[in-house]
Amino acid sequence: MAGKPVLHYWNARGRMECIRWLLAAAGVEFEEKFIEAPADIEKLIKDGSLMFQQVPMVEIDGMKLVQTRAILNYIATKYDLYGKDAKERALIDMYTEGIVDLTEMISQLVICPPDQREAKITLVKDKTKNRYLPAFEKVLKSHGQDYLVGNRLTRVDIHLLEVLLYVEELDSSLLAPFPLLKALKSRISSLPNVKKFLQPGSQRKPPLDAKQIAEAKKVFNIK
Repeated sequence: MAGKPVLHYWNARGRMECIRWLLAAAGVEFEEKFIEAPADIEKLIKDGSLMFQQVPMVEIDGMKLVQTRAILNYIATKYDLYGKDAKERALIDMYTEGIVDLTEMISQLVICPPDQREAKITLVKDKTKNRYLPAFEKVLKSHGQDYLVGNRLTRVDIHLLEVLLYVEELDSSLLAPFPLLKALKSRISSLPNVKKFLQPGSQRKPPLDAKQIAEAKKVFNIK
């Protein structure tokens, strides 16, 4: 029997968090090996474990996978969370790319220079409210189903729930005009595996703060 997947990253959200979310939603237990010093990542590179000399990296099924999208694609395919045919996968990929764009906009706020922060937050809120959330609300309204694609749970529902929670961290009022998204958020959050991941003490990570950013710069030798 194969062992648990092992996730190599620093102890923060970053590009690994969506992978943690997807594994948890699939009911897959995983281990984490945190990168805490430059020597840790140097060892992985020296061992040949990092194809492009960067993380995240996931050990799963005898492979050492890198590149976030590749890792997510494999997990989604393995655990039947990637649609039933090419058309569904195309929709899942398209919606996921929009979610990635929104997630990255929100995550960049923590490293925004203080003198630009207020203007950046205003811009992100505007795009969230007027570009991204209406698009997903429209999808749900167009087919009247409980899930975004194929009327069953897929990876994109998990990715959307994750970013909706980030939106609430930014400004909880942003979700108010979108009843179908609020309902989806509640519905997906109630699934047993997801509900467990949302409980205190899970492997879900808290929002990034200035201290974690400083630690990451030390770990990855970022000036």
